[in-house]
Amino acid sequence: MLTVLVDYDSGNLHSAEKAFQRMAAETGAGEILVTSRPEDVARADRIVLPGDGAFPACRKALGAYGGLFEAISEAVTIRARPFLGICVGMQMMASWGREYQDTAGFDWIGGEVVKITPADPALKVPHMGWNDLVIDHPHPVLTGVQTGDHAYFVHSYHFRVANPAHRLAHCDYAGDITAIIGRDTMVGTQFHPEKSQALGLRLIGNFLQWAP
Repeated sequence: MLTVLVDYDSGNLHSAEKAFQRMAAETGAGEILVTSRPEDVARADRIVLPGDGAFPACRKALGAYGGLFEAISEAVTIRARPFLGICVGMQMMASWGREYQDTAGFDWIGGEVVKITPADPALKVPHMGWNDLVIDHPHPVLTGVQTGDHAYFVHSYHFRVANPAHRLAHCDYAGDITAIIGRDTMVGTQFHPEKSQALGLRLIGNFLQWAP
């Protein structure tokens, strides 16, 4: 079994690679490979797309690697390989990103990525630090994860889903913030599981064993 972490120069993948390697060893999930090669994505059993920074820059960077997005899209939408998007990697699953300029996303899960506007003006943006999850819908990747578990967030924009069934979990920041999305063979986390300690490791382990 091969799990690919896609490297498109959009963030430091070192901590994510370590967390996935640890859980792959614990669960017997096989090899973890950090790569930007489309041919590696094409042979992957699971695909992870991290991302840090602004939506338009990340989307442009992914498209700059010849054939990389096409390989991801074919693997996920045609061959139904399990997919996990992290932070901006999750946001890019949306129809549109509204950060700085309107940017088309993958349109895998309907909705748009918009600026966080807390009802309490004392709350700062970016939303940064630990927050409690509220589970909206059960999912195999959330096995053992409960409402009240803590996850680590760093973001100024959030995913407003078109279909509430696709929001698996949220958190409260003077208003609902989408924390986890999913449908079919794809899931995404706004928070960083590799920085979310016990909750994050459990979620990574569940993803590595998920066989939708």
